[in-house]
Amino acid sequence: MSAPIEIANITKRYGALTVLEDITLHIEPGEFVVFLGPSGCGKSTLLRMIAGLEAVDGGTISLGGERIDTLPPGKRGVAMVFQSYALYPHMTVAQNMGFGLENLKTPKNEIARRVQSAAETLEIAHLLDRKPAKLSGGQRQRVAIGRAIVKEPQAFLFDEPLSNLDAALRGRTRLELAQLHQRLGATMIFVTHDQVEAMTLADRIVILNDRRIEQMGAPMEIYQRPATKFVAQFVGSPAMCFLPVTGMTDAAQGVTLDVEGAGKIEIDVRLPAGFRRDGASVGIRAEDAKVLDRGQPGIAVGVKVVERLGDRAFIYGTLDNGTEFVVEDSGRSTVASGDVIQIGFDPNALHIFDGDGRAYHHSEEA
Repeated sequence: MSAPIEIANITKRYGALTVLEDITLHIEPGEFVVFLGPSGCGKSTLLRMIAGLEAVDGGTISLGGERIDTLPPGKRGVAMVFQSYALYPHMTVAQNMGFGLENLKTPKNEIARRVQSAAETLEIAHLLDRKPAKLSGGQRQRVAIGRAIVKEPQAFLFDEPLSNLDAALRGRTRLELAQLHQRLGATMIFVTHDQVEAMTLADRIVILNDRRIEQMGAPMEIYQRPATKFVAQFVGSPAMCFLPVTGMTDAAQGVTLDVEGAGKIEIDVRLPAGFRRDGASVGIRAEDAKVLDRGQPGIAVGVKVVERLGDRAFIYGTLDNGTEFVVEDSGRSTVASGDVIQIGFDPNALHIFDGDGRAYHHSEEA
């Protein structure tokens, strides 16, 4: 039921506007890949091009070794689940799930077999005789997924399928999708702007930005070693904090940086000869900084807001130079708005970004 997808040099234009440019990507059989990016980055357009709902202006798309970008949508061997459930209100769950197969003149006994099998996989077999009005939002979404499963496609395409659900239901459905992928072993592509969905579901994340792929990799690779400043800003909540670099000298083990608001910091990192120093900065995530005990020397932060989340707290404040900074503390933190705290961090937890936004990390060779 699963097949590899090969996207080679794909380009998409709307008149003079180029929305995707020279996109190349290989997706393994059975892999769960998430297209992640801000609104307007082209992630849904790319998905719709795979599905055959948007024309390809350049490049090719292949599924299971067969080129499909010249085929009509119904002949591509993919099934798409949309943001809208699009269920027929006058039909039962079983009829909704089997309607597409009826249009393909599939024998009735085969339709019944596939519908029953998909319903059992999704744990909605007891709902087959109900109509959509009698279903919850999560149940309707499972029916929409079941409608895709009965087609027995080589790949599933999901276009922000959880965005219409409330927060609690979104979390449960996210878990169900992960379990479904494990059961089916199918190739799946999932489009979202929600990084929690991406980090939870993906075998690999493809981050799109400004018409191109910004970075692709496993979720924790994307989080821990962002390739660019854009990725570092986009992935992670709260966002990574950035401090300007005003000077730089080579050190015995790496480089010594003059960091605005933090002083001199030595980092074990190898930077290339062509590193663009103008506009360089360092970044640090909230969990890599810590609140120091009273009396310990560190970097002063004036506290503005403390966000308490039970097991942890995020402290939002500013450095002496006005730069905004976030540090994570324990859920039992006694820090309050208006306090001035001292923070510290391991210099090798810092990420260095050159003036072009390219990232360099601890012990990474240039």
